[in-house]
Amino acid sequence: MNNFFEDRKAKVEIYRKNYRGKKESVTKVSIPDGVFVKCDHCQELIFNDDYQKNFLVCPKCHYHARLTPRERLDMICDKDSFEEIDWQMKSKNPLDFPDYEEKLKSYQDETKEIEAIITGIGTIDGNLIAIGVLNSFFMMGSMGSVVGEKITRLGEKALELRIPLVLFSASGGARMQEGIFSLMQMAKTSAMINKLHQERILYISVLTNPTTGGVYASFASLGDIIISEPGALIGFAGKRVIEQTIKQQLPDNFQSAEFLLEKGFIDMIVERPRLKETLSKIIRMHKE
Repeated sequence: MNNFFEDRKAKVEIYRKNYRGKKESVTKVSIPDGVFVKCDHCQELIFNDDYQKNFLVCPKCHYHARLTPRERLDMICDKDSFEEIDWQMKSKNPLDFPDYEEKLKSYQDETKEIEAIITGIGTIDGNLIAIGVLNSFFMMGSMGSVVGEKITRLGEKALELRIPLVLFSASGGARMQEGIFSLMQMAKTSAMINKLHQERILYISVLTNPTTGGVYASFASLGDIIISEPGALIGFAGKRVIEQTIKQQLPDNFQSAEFLLEKGFIDMIVERPRLKETLSKIIRMHKE
């Protein structure tokens, strides 16, 4: 019995000498950059591969993050079918607005695009369309002279070819650096849309987050069919400005896509993964 306790005591002493005070080592697992992304809305971590496959829609809260025009075109148009037009058009500074040229240059360098819209001809499930996508990453998709001119020329191309026009809006409105020249684009684009209506050429307006100001007050709200992505902010003036003007409290969901659908200002809300399919069905239904 004594031998047992002595042996046990010896083992304890050995343990104390070799392990006492030492922390158990923990193996750290390094996660490569880009594996996860954080949702801007719910802050949840998402596998980046799943996020990209779902067209930047959060699988948990269904928040639709902003897309670049090139990402949007790849999502909507058939592979290798899109041909850009009027890509070389550049904005000038008609009002000699301070630092406007420098601001344009910085956005061109950052986005690798010349202006706040990309226009061209492509196909959706084999159906030829004229398509334009505003770029919310370029001066918040604001509409200056070049944006208005490119939209007008795209509409004229749709009229010439007698093909549907599809415009994706994402904008803060008119471009203040161009003043009255920017506001004139509202009338010009609206007049072009009216020509399409008279010739019975289908025009589909797709509103994304956000679509506001002079863009919403002109061509974006004139579609034969108006579609919105879920949760998009849509409206002319800001909510706070309206409340201060009418001296009334507005609903929490005021100017959301869901609110506008309820009030009849848009025709449908379509989640991004189903958008191409929906556009294809509408175009087929309206083919002559």
